[in-house]
Parts: sequence; structure tokens; C-alpha cells
Amino acid sequence: MDSLAFDSSDLEATEAFLSEAYARMRIGSRTPDASRARIRREATPAVSIDELDLNFDMSYSVTPLGKICLCLVYEGTIQDHSFPGVRDAFGPGDMVLFAPPTAAYAGRICAARYNITMLEPSLLDDVADTLKGPQREPVRLTGHRAHSTEAGAHLKQTIVYVRDHVFGNPAVSGEPLVLSAAHQMLAAGVLGAFPSTAITDPTAEDRTDAHTATVRRAVAYIDDHADLPITVADIAAAAHVTVRAVQYAFRRHLDTTPLAYVRNARLAHAHRALRAATPGGSATVTSIAARWGFPHAGRFAKLYRAAYGTSPSNTLRG
Repeated sequence: MDSLAFDSSDLEATEAFLSEAYARMRIGSRTPDASRARIRREATPAVSIDELDLNFDMSYSVTPLGKICLCLVYEGTIQDHSFPGVRDAFGPGDMVLFAPPTAAYAGRICAARYNITMLEPSLLDDVADTLKGPQREPVRLTGHRAHSTEAGAHLKQTIVYVRDHVFGNPAVSGEPLVLSAAHQMLAAGVLGAFPSTAITDPTAEDRTDAHTATVRRAVAYIDDHADLPITVADIAAAAHVTVRAVQYAFRRHLDTTPLAYVRNARLAHAHRALRAATPGGSATVTSIAARWGFPHAGRFAKLYRAAYGTSPSNTLRG
């Protein structure tokens, strides 16, 4: 996990920092008497979440990022934002895709406070797919505006949760299972908010593949790999079916989802770890929960009590 902070009133330094943090860009200020930029970044190799506060008007021109770049505006406006085929303006509350990963873009930031979240496009393939077979293509977003205000708000909540409870929490931010779950949560949130090429409804072939043997192969893979940062795409590949088919099979035969099954498998491992820990030793509920992919102590305790009828702290105390 990498963290960095930037606070400067030097426009050239701001341009250099933004070029390093995003992609090569040129900026120009229309308000030379005000030029303070404050930026905070939390990042993994696959995802970065930035909070930016610029008290000046700034034009920008950015080369392609190669990543999915989301923008959530808190205050101020972004004007004349454009990339091939699109010209738009954004204000407070807007959740947008700045541009496709392969497109350059330009526009003007007008004294704005906003969030930039970037993720590797391949993360979308971890939670969804297109067509089965050799012609299968990576999932792509096909619109720059969220489906609705509600969809944008849900994605905002997901970003804030990951920022505050995963990336911003040193006690859990280094745990591979926590980061994997956070990445998948963000990718699913993006696909839920924006139009895309993902096919979410099972096809006739998916329904045929969603038999008990598929569930058995998927469950065996999960049970053998619960300690690793597996994705729903990994589970589908192990079961030799599409993501849609494995999701439909779990709903049909187990009334759950593959990732919910993963969560329950890891909860069982956490239960065993709590029972095996020496009372009064160095192990804590938080550290055991994080090791097994649960970054939020309150949510872990709620899941644990529902499954085992007691609190994790009681189990740890023996």
C-alpha cells in the first residue's frame, strides 16, 4: 500500500506532480493569484484513490491513462470536459468516467474538490465476462455517465468504504485477502453503475452448465484456496464454466453467491484461528479477522455472531 500527500502553491510543481501521478499533462491557470493544490493518494498496484482540492481554475490536457478513471465531484465544477465523441460538464454529486482507458481527454477544473479513483481495466474481468469461447473479449465500459443518481451514489459509498476502511487502515491494508475483496467490490460497483459490454444474465448454455457438478468443482476449489486472493473468475475457470454460469449455479443449488461462499469459508478459518489462539497472547480479533479478509471489525463481529452464536472476542478468550 502506497500513500502520498501533495500540498503546493507552485503551479509548475503541481503540473509535474499530476503528470507523474496520472499521465503526461499540461495545465494552465486562469486565476494566477490562487494556485494551491492539495492532493492525497492511497494506492495499491491495481487501484488508486485520490482526494484533490484545487482552489484555482485549471485547464488540463491528458494523454491516455490506460486505466479506468472515475471522477466524483464534491464542490465546484468541471467544464468543457471532452474526449472523442463526448463533451460534457460535471458538478457536485456527479459520478462519471473521465474517458476510456485508451482515450486522451481535456477540460477545465473550476475551483473544485473532487475524488479520482483509478483501477486496472482487467479488474472488471475478475467479476464479469462477455461471451464464452475464443471470441471472448475484455469487459469494457460503454458510457461515461452513471445509469442513475442512485447507481452513482452506491458506487460513491463503495469508494468511500474502501478508502476509509481498507486503504486508510494500516492494520488491514497489507492483507492480501482484504485487498482482493476490496478490488472486486470496486469492480462490481463500477459495473453496477455504468453501462458496459458485460453480459450479466445467464445464457441458455450457462443454464445448462449450472449443474451440481459445477457447484462441486467450484466448492472444492474455494475450500482448497480460501487462504488465497481468489476471484469469481478464478472460481469459474476452475469449474470450467463462465462467471455467469457459476453465479447462476450457486443461486440455483445453494441459494447464495460464489463470493458469499468464499466469505463463509474464510469465516470458518477465522473461527478456527480464534479458538486456537492463546488467550492473552499476541493474537487479536482484528488481526485474525484481517488475515482472513475481514477489514471491518464491526461487520466481522456481526457475521461471526450470526454463524457461531457468540462474539469473536469471547471465542478468543476461550
